Formats: sequence, C-alpha cells, structure tokens
Amino acid sequence: MSIKSTVLGFPRMGSDRQLKKLVEKFWAGKATEQELVEGSKQLRADHWALQKQHGLTEVPAGDFSYYDHVLDAAFAVGIIPERYQQLDTAGTQAYFAMARGLQNKSIGIDVPSLEMKKWFDTNYHFMVPEVADNQKFVLHSTKVVDEFKEARALGYTARPVVLGPVSLLALSKTAKGSSTKPLEQLASLVPVYVELLGQLAAAGAEWVQMDEPVLALDLDAAVYKAAFEQAYSEFAKIDGLKYLLTSYFNRLGENLAWAATLPVHGIHLDLVRGSDDLDTALATIPEDKIISAGLINGRNIWKANLGQQLAVLNKIISARAPGRVWVSSSCSLLHSPHSLQPEVGHLDEETLGWLSFAEEKVEEVATLAAAAADPTTVQAKLQVNAANVASRKSSERITRPAVQQRLAALDRSFYTRKAPFTERQTLQRAALKLPL
Repeated sequence: MSIKSTVLGFPRMGSDRQLKKLVEKFWAGKATEQELVEGSKQLRADHWALQKQHGLTEVPAGDFSYYDHVLDAAFAVGIIPERYQQLDTAGTQAYFAMARGLQNKSIGIDVPSLEMKKWFDTNYHFMVPEVADNQKFVLHSTKVVDEFKEARALGYTARPVVLGPVSLLALSKTAKGSSTKPLEQLASLVPVYVELLGQLAAAGAEWVQMDEPVLALDLDAAVYKAAFEQAYSEFAKIDGLKYLLTSYFNRLGENLAWAATLPVHGIHLDLVRGSDDLDTALATIPEDKIISAGLINGRNIWKANLGQQLAVLNKIISARAPGRVWVSSSCSLLHSPHSLQPEVGHLDEETLGWLSFAEEKVEEVATLAAAAADPTTVQAKLQVNAANVASRKSSERITRPAVQQRLAALDRSFYTRKAPFTERQTLQRAALKLPL
C-alpha cells in the first residue's frame, strides 16, 4: 500500500530570503525584470527539489508569488482596477503598483496600493481585490499553468494550486462607486476559470488543488451552497481533471454536509484545527472521494507527535478503500520558517529537537505516509520523534513542577468573585477617582 504524500504549499522566500532580496533589488532598479523572472524560476526549482528530496510523492505548483497569492489570483482573471490601467499590465508594473502603490512624478503617476487585510487568523496579510459593477473578467495571466509546466519539465509529479472563484470573490470588496456585491458576479467569473482549468488539463494536469478557505467560516448555507454548485458543476464538465476541494484554518463544521456533495474528487481536511470533524467526515464524504488528511501543522514551529497523528491516519485508512487517502500539511507551509538548518550552532540541541520548520514538516508528512504503509521502514525516525516530543512535554523549560503544584492546589473558590460587580465597580471608581 502506498499513500500519496504532499503539502498544500511551500514558503516562497527561500532559505536565505532570496526572493525578498531579489524583489527589492528589482524595485531599486538594480535588477531587470528578466533577472527577477529567472531568479524566481530557479527558486521554484530548488524548492521542488527539496520537497522531492524529503520524500514527497507530489509537489504543489502555482503556490509561488512575488508578493501575494490573492493578488495573483485577482490579476490572473483581470481584476485590475481602473486606476492601474494606465500602467503596464502585461509586465510587473501594474502588479506591483497594486501591491505597494506607485509614485513617479517624472511620468505623472501617483496611485495607492490595494487595501491590505489579515489572512483569516494568521499573521499573513493579503491584498483585497476590488470588484467593480459589471466587472469584465478575462484570463489575463497563465502563471499557474506556466509554473505547472515548469515542474513537469523538471520531472516532478505536480498539482496546480488555484484559489477558487467563490473564495476569491468572497474575499474581495466592492470597488468605490460600485454597488454590486462581488459574489453576485460569480456567473461572469466562472467561464474564465473554465478557460484556465482547460489550459491546465491541456498541459497534462490530473489533479487541481482548488483552495476555498471560506469553507472554514460560518456561511449562509443557502447562498454559498448555490454558489459552489454553480461554479463546480461547470468545472466538472472539463475532461481529464480531478479537483481537490481544499480548506484550512478551521473545521468545515456545518458546511461539510453540502461540501461533500459537490462534484469534486477529493476533500482536504485540516485535522489540526478541525480534528472534531473527522468522524462526521468519514460518515459524510462519499467513499469514492479522496480524503486529504492535513495532519502536520502548517502554521506552527513545533515537531508533530507522529505517533499520535499516525493513529489518526490509520483510522482514516481503515475506513477508506486503498488509495483513497493522502497525507498532507494542514495548510500551506507558507506560514512556517524555511528550514532549521541555519539555526544549527545557534540553538541548543534540546531546543532544536523540539522544532520543525517547513523543510522538516515536509519530512514529517513523508514519514507519516511511509509509516502507514510499513512502520518498520521509518522506525528509527518515529523513535527519535517520540523522544523529542516527550522531552518538550517534560522539560522544566516548558512545564515547571512548582507551578503545576500551585495550580493543582487551587480550589473552586479561587475562580469565584468574592463581591458582586456593582460593589467592585463602586470600589474601583473610588480608588481610581473615576470618572476623570
């Protein structure tokens, strides 16, 4: 039995922040656009090689970005506000102006950037697309197709990553002077996605990872179920493509019941943040659909408890037909530092044993997949992991016995106020001489 091992995305910056340095050099006029393109291409190749080297059987393609993946998705389908249309939209000028604004008195240009907003509950921020009334959607960029072709040309089994149309519009805002809600223009956007997905199919893609993170939110079921059905029923008509419906950062909750009925071929579950969904998911998701088990935390810095996660994986495998289970990160590894290697010599061995950055998380995913197939092949890795997890749990640097004893000695009275609110409020006002 072999199990596909993959991640939902990999950090873009590089082990020594190569992308940051390259982009800033380009902004400063010290690198050409061609040098930016070629340097980024090399970085993608290096990252795919790392993922393969650490044991993944499939790599994501299209997760790379010069600045922001939501901006990339908006740019790809022609959501370029009017104030940027005077710029070069074929190259990177308009793209970077949308990302950071552009002020150039010599050519009479002064445009602000798009609004920036927090990406769910992470520390990452995304650029908020602005959708105008009667927005004209058009396939403006084939970035994800081009990057998928790059990965294929280098010999990798790759899976294109696409931000889905429902989430793209749900995360957008109505442009100034317009009144139509972005999601109300879904019917006009879907044909552009069909065109893009058709190009991916023609390029040889088998699976496409359709990121729809809004599924982890509390949604109006009537509105969103109809929107997803409208889009994905059209995507299902494209011959040769299979879709992995992907959400993260939380459980699907009440959205799971109708998401499981969509015409997709697999569903990704964040089993770090959404582990409470598992039993319901196993009972709800049709057996002919793949379950992608997001068992390695993509947004923290700690080693996973592989023994514990292996038990969860084996539970899923026992409930599914062979080949119907994948192992993955809970979300993109974008949120993790690149590698522990630069920390060697700077951190003590005990601390290093507790940590896991993106490269190490890739290896954890591959180890889980191998352990599910034959645990004897990775027994040594599992033993080292168990020792590291136990070390962190018992270390006095993390858990102090004296503090634990003091907490254990507390009784219920400690958690109960001795005076009612009105009495405390009067005393506080007197002590602080309120109001000022």
